[in-house]
Amino acid sequence: MASPMLDTKFYAPRQRSGIVPRPLLTQRLDRGAASKLTLISAPAGFGKSTLVAEWMAARPNADPAIAWLSLDAGDNDPVGFWTNVIAALQGAVPGVGAGARSLLDSPEPAFQTFLPPLLNDLNAAAREIVLVLDDYHAVEASEIQTGVTFLLDNLPANVHLVITTRADPALPLARLRASGQLIEVRAADLRFTPDEAAIYFNGVMTLGLSAGDVDTLESRTEGWIAALQLAGLSMQGRDDVSGFIADFAGDDRYIVDYLVEEVWHRQPDDVRSFLLQTSILARMNGPLCDAVTGQEGGRVTLETLDRRNLFVIPLDDRRRWYRYHHLFADVLQARLLDEQPVLVPELHRRASEWYAQEGEYAEAIRHAFAGNDISRAADLVELAIPATRQARQDVLSRRWIDAIPTEVLRMRPVLSDSFAGSRMVLGEVEGVEAALDDAERWLAAWREGKADGMVVVDEQGFRDLPVSVAIHRAGLARLLGDVPGTMTHARAALELVGEDDLVGRAAASALLGLSAWSMGDLEAASRWYEDALAGLEGAGFLADVIGCSIAVADIRRTQGRLNEAMRILQRGLALATRPGEAVLRGAADMHVGLSEILLERGDLEAASQHLAQHRILGEENGLPQNPYRSRVAAALVRQAEGDPDGALDLLDEAERRYDGDFSPEVRPVAALRARLLIRQGRLAEAWDWSRDRSLTAGDDLDYLHEFEHITLARLLLADGVRERSDERIAAVERLLTRLLLAAEAGGRAGSAIDILVLLALARQARGDAPGALSALVRAIELAEPEGYVRTFVDEGPPMAALLKLAARKTNASNHVRRLLTSMDSPEVRAVGSEQPLIEPLSERELEVLRLLESDLVGPDIARHLTVSLPTVRTHTSNIYTKLGVSNRRAAVRRAAELGLLSRSEGRRPGA
Repeated sequence: MASPMLDTKFYAPRQRSGIVPRPLLTQRLDRGAASKLTLISAPAGFGKSTLVAEWMAARPNADPAIAWLSLDAGDNDPVGFWTNVIAALQGAVPGVGAGARSLLDSPEPAFQTFLPPLLNDLNAAAREIVLVLDDYHAVEASEIQTGVTFLLDNLPANVHLVITTRADPALPLARLRASGQLIEVRAADLRFTPDEAAIYFNGVMTLGLSAGDVDTLESRTEGWIAALQLAGLSMQGRDDVSGFIADFAGDDRYIVDYLVEEVWHRQPDDVRSFLLQTSILARMNGPLCDAVTGQEGGRVTLETLDRRNLFVIPLDDRRRWYRYHHLFADVLQARLLDEQPVLVPELHRRASEWYAQEGEYAEAIRHAFAGNDISRAADLVELAIPATRQARQDVLSRRWIDAIPTEVLRMRPVLSDSFAGSRMVLGEVEGVEAALDDAERWLAAWREGKADGMVVVDEQGFRDLPVSVAIHRAGLARLLGDVPGTMTHARAALELVGEDDLVGRAAASALLGLSAWSMGDLEAASRWYEDALAGLEGAGFLADVIGCSIAVADIRRTQGRLNEAMRILQRGLALATRPGEAVLRGAADMHVGLSEILLERGDLEAASQHLAQHRILGEENGLPQNPYRSRVAAALVRQAEGDPDGALDLLDEAERRYDGDFSPEVRPVAALRARLLIRQGRLAEAWDWSRDRSLTAGDDLDYLHEFEHITLARLLLADGVRERSDERIAAVERLLTRLLLAAEAGGRAGSAIDILVLLALARQARGDAPGALSALVRAIELAEPEGYVRTFVDEGPPMAALLKLAARKTNASNHVRRLLTSMDSPEVRAVGSEQPLIEPLSERELEVLRLLESDLVGPDIARHLTVSLPTVRTHTSNIYTKLGVSNRRAAVRRAAELGLLSRSEGRRPGA
């Protein structure tokens, strides 16, 4: 949907010969380059853009890099605005903002996601950069103002922003002014002085005015450059110049109207007609002007107007594209509406037709809507939707569809179906079923030969409609949680789809994969997803290939197949970051997935590096799950680094940002949070989670709640150990046994490893060493080929004791030795006290425990620690409670089993 015309937004006004030099102002701009913002704010016609162009022309070549963006009312769309900003920057510094640009294609992108990677790129650029936003007053959207504020607040030192505007923008000017980060050029600064006015009239225009005449004009226009220019044009060829000047008076609007009237009547009829009819165009070239006016010679006319300085501004070095001075265009459009209002829709229709013939549907649609030609706009939208779908420009297509009245949509089955898709892609269901009903009614009427009034322009879209409606009904059922309905409609789509419809087949297969996944049939889900991946890749829908890769990798992880999950994510990352091409949506998601697998394998450094790469690309790379998944991955890294509070904060944020994007919620963030609370000994808060979810050990088991029930088992075990209740622990074993049978039956080896680790710990806590060892060995047999580490080492001292037992009583595998080595690593030792199943011992309690192993008695221990004897007794009582023992000898023995005494350094006191 990109248009060559859009390139003209990035050209600064050409510096004309004979301009009035303004050295004091250009020097001020030089000084302002050290601040964050230079604001040039003044009414129309004060030479704002011309001043910046003069300043740029005086700079040495490529020093600094200048990025120019001319704004208009069409830039009020946040996506379009930031797309153009990035394009302008890339024109000045090639390669900057590629990651940020890819994020703009996501549904409802937020500036907090795509601006950080853009700012990172700018900061990394090895040169000074100036970004000029010309005619910023055209932008009114509050979302854009908020984003530009964020940009300013975080602007790197090597980047400077210049804004020209007719009105002060909604930016934190007072704060910038107070901090010395704002340079301002106002109307009072831009006004021509009498000397500058004399240079203009007598040097540039060669009118030979007296000093008195110049002073009069300067005084009455208050140095308003546009008014002075209009006055100069009006005076050309006049005999009574002094009389004209004497009669010249009025307010700004009157001056403009009066002077344009004077200029207007001096133009030939053909030029006046050309000016009026082309005033509807934001930008124009010769062929476009010919199409709109119905005449030939548009290019010659534009060149003539340019030479005569008649408010036509070249937009490129080749002088192919132009625009009118905005003030002049406003006056022309007002005159057009006054004189020929009936012609306006026809002019927009002609412009729309020209753009459509050029394949520029976005501009064609804009002119159709501007001309209130809703029928034509709907036709063009219908034809444009397939391309926007492949490019995942969901927000753009949604905006077009929303602009079409309901009564028009209901007569167009292809657009009704598109309406449904545009809603569901953002997780909305309102109005979807009614739209699909409309599409199906037209299909039925067409089959019966009774489709009078039906409108179809996309013939291929109509042929594909039965499949598309079935797919959308399957998607609606999925959003409503109706798994059988999803499968029914998806299978119906597969029966209808043609062999060459790769995308339709892939969409139906993916929905069947989702359904099988939701029911725990992971093998079937994998097969369906593999079919979807093949179809999407064959059709060139690479962004969707990456999205499906995340789902398949998740399934493989649940199956305990980390090696395959790694390969899938690595291939997705390679697809998303091909050399020489723009980064695709989903690249950041690949980094998140790889981070989690690498963390599980005990490579904390590599996991952190992938999260850093994710942050460079942005938190939301077009895939809706990324905002919450990236925070989950970051939380797990924080926990591994010994920052449990930071991990909980990230999980809280992840829960607020949750978006499943059709995927089943098989690993709820709240359950992850409960697991971290349990590891910290905060069982009361974990019980709150369990009660909120109404979970009990006697629940019927299903895959969708498997992760939660395993978490419940972990909570029940921690509670049973704390209360020293063999009965409670035995109940936990029964729940874990049920969970294990279900996981093994479903081929979910990843879940089975988690369950077996807990079962080993439960049996250990109950004193069943052989049973604990048996469960642990089974877990290691499943885990070793895939490289599982954190699932074991995160259990802390109880697991260390079991692993040491396994090393003594079995032929210890290399993996057992690796796990023991990992448990002795600094990062694991840093968090080990927070991670046992039992309530963790405080640092002071660990000191007392180590002294209990010595020959020292209570008073000696108190003197050694410089505390009172009652304090030692309190610590000792706490130690007995937490270890589940009743005397000193049992406490020492239990601590040795848990590996707690191995942390003491040097000889024990009294030994």
